[in-house]
Amino acid sequence: MLESGQVELAFLGGLGPMELLVIFLIVLLIFGAKRIPEIAQGLGKGIIDFKKATREVTDEFDVNNTSTPNVRNEMKDQKSEGKPQQASTQSEKKDA
Repeated sequence: MLESGQVELAFLGGLGPMELLVIFLIVLLIFGAKRIPEIAQGLGKGIIDFKKATREVTDEFDVNNTSTPNVRNEMKDQKSEGKPQQASTQSEKKDA
């Protein structure tokens, strides 16, 4: 079980507040105080773009899913119209 204040990631196990603090300090030492806001801003824009792209894809699938019943209904109408015609052509062949 996780203790309170821990975050569980599948590939890292449990991260407590001390581990997160150490990771933040290492990032601060590597990139410096001026670069961290730029990195965070870029990361935020990337997340926004990703969400926008996934929303567009799901909207496209929703549009395709709502249009398919109409196509199915049209195909059913064509099949039902075609059945009497096929029956009449078969009866005409028997008469000939």
